[in-house]
Amino acid sequence: MNTTSTAAAHGSVTRYTHRVPMRDGVHLATDLYLPAQSSGPWPVLLERTPYGKDAETRRERTAANPSPLRRGEVAARFAEAGYAVVVQDCRGRFDSEGQFTKYLGEAHDGADTLQWIMAQPWCNGTVGTYGLSYAAHTQTALASQRPAGLKAMFLECGGFANAYRGGIRHGGAFELKQAVWALRNARSGSNRISESARQALDAADIGDWFLRLPWSRGDSPLQWAPEYEDYLFGQWERGAFDDYWRQPELYAAGHYEAFDGVAAMMVCGWWDPYAQTTTDNYLGLSQRGHNGLRMVLGPWTHGERSVPYAGDVDFGPAAVLDGQLAPDYVAMRLAWFDHWLKGVALPPAMDDTVRYFRMGGGTGRRTPAGRLDHGGSWRSAGHWPLPGTAFVPWYLGADGALAPVHPDRDEALGFDFDPASPVPTIGGSITSGEPLMVAGAYDQRTSEQVFGARAPHGPLARRPDVLVFQTPVLDEDMEVSGPITIELWVSSTAPDTDFTAKLIDQYPPNEDYPEGYAMNLTDGILRCRYRGSWETPEMMPPGEVVQITIEPMPTSNLFRKGHRIRLDISSSNFPRFDVNPNTGAAEGSAGPRVVARNSVHMGRNWPSRVVLPVISARP
Repeated sequence: MNTTSTAAAHGSVTRYTHRVPMRDGVHLATDLYLPAQSSGPWPVLLERTPYGKDAETRRERTAANPSPLRRGEVAARFAEAGYAVVVQDCRGRFDSEGQFTKYLGEAHDGADTLQWIMAQPWCNGTVGTYGLSYAAHTQTALASQRPAGLKAMFLECGGFANAYRGGIRHGGAFELKQAVWALRNARSGSNRISESARQALDAADIGDWFLRLPWSRGDSPLQWAPEYEDYLFGQWERGAFDDYWRQPELYAAGHYEAFDGVAAMMVCGWWDPYAQTTTDNYLGLSQRGHNGLRMVLGPWTHGERSVPYAGDVDFGPAAVLDGQLAPDYVAMRLAWFDHWLKGVALPPAMDDTVRYFRMGGGTGRRTPAGRLDHGGSWRSAGHWPLPGTAFVPWYLGADGALAPVHPDRDEALGFDFDPASPVPTIGGSITSGEPLMVAGAYDQRTSEQVFGARAPHGPLARRPDVLVFQTPVLDEDMEVSGPITIELWVSSTAPDTDFTAKLIDQYPPNEDYPEGYAMNLTDGILRCRYRGSWETPEMMPPGEVVQITIEPMPTSNLFRKGHRIRLDISSSNFPRFDVNPNTGAAEGSAGPRVVARNSVHMGRNWPSRVVLPVISARP
């Protein structure tokens, strides 16, 4: 492969700009940072990103400089530590040629880029990859190709284990953050959009468009960026799990054998849409006897590891990752690569197989910054799920109880689900949703600031389409850490509908929160046509009782004595997920919507329950 380049010196690092050809002749813009004070060859670090190879990244900070760093500044620091560093714009983004189709094509482009790297005189034959979110997805896509030279990955908040199960779709529903992301990134970074089209995209009001849902091709806020509209609807319309979803960029779980011999550090937050991807990747790789795995799970939203809060809830200064395992996040990544690419021992703090932040234990009062003081502390474990986990069922009762035994009597609770009046999203595992939805933990009550909420505002629990189940007041602390499942027996007047579940730490009232505080921990959804199979959807016989399973994101929380464990059941969470029209219509299609009467059944014959991963008491 031929390449063209220019060079510029910056202190102890020299940056070269290359245009690296891919197998189809498209050239990708690529920056190379080399140490100026030492002679190569060097081990290589690679990041592939759609966000601009030298753009500012607000999530990159150091202990010495809390201001956001540019991507090139991070690369330069790695180079100063003795690495050749390659940062590349993905196909069709910023300075790279070609057409951008979100996620797809990254496996081959990554493999071609690595082949080019391995042929360079400055490469010593060992390569590590790093990056957040999309730049984590590009890493697992690359690893699926079994590339020579790849020795270690640092996956932060991404690396699709199965994008159908989390990241693009979840429980069969479509994650509408994809639409917000598409509009934002079509406006900036695309190399194929005319100035008039960009102006039309800039003028599009995403809030107004969401209130107009459902959309159709040519009648969406992306109509002026056809390649973005095309890939968005392509994801939206593919409801069944088929070969599209098995592509390596979207389905690391189908290619784990290719990861053998590649060390992986996985970092994610409890309020990140890739928390389940992170734990799934850990489980899938560890079951192959993979020894080079580490996983860190903290109380963060997407990539926000350097702040002590998520949404409206504070976890204390220990929640910040910087300073926990290394002086700062750049140093943490260097320690990881120094170990696997240079043979340097890992710092003892980074040698725990699983490091997780157990939330809870704070005062429950309002902090000076106006957030709930929930607190928490770091824990270590040798595996995930945590050794000694007891998966304990809590059964739903028609009286609104959550109890360790199921009711003897078969009963049902029902509500009308109107797609025109969905339950509004308040926090949760979200990214790229602003300004319509924000991630993190919040008191589950509406206000004028909540998109789609209507007056009169107040707790979601007061809505007639939200069923609330909760334990008695706890008489002792209970740690819940790990994967959670909600198994429901349901019926509907519709041939297809959704059910949602949300796990909540219900605080008792105090002076700062006179009505208590309903803190969301995790939530999920199930589109009922996929209740028996992701591959073969099946409509529901109206009125027939069927079993469904909802799998929300994993979490870790200490429910304190005096609190309640609460579970909310409904049928919508908008705009986080697309709203089911209750008609059985094709996914992603426009058409009529109808009100459905949805019911949750419980009792001896219909033991609806939530199964919680309970950890035995320990310091």
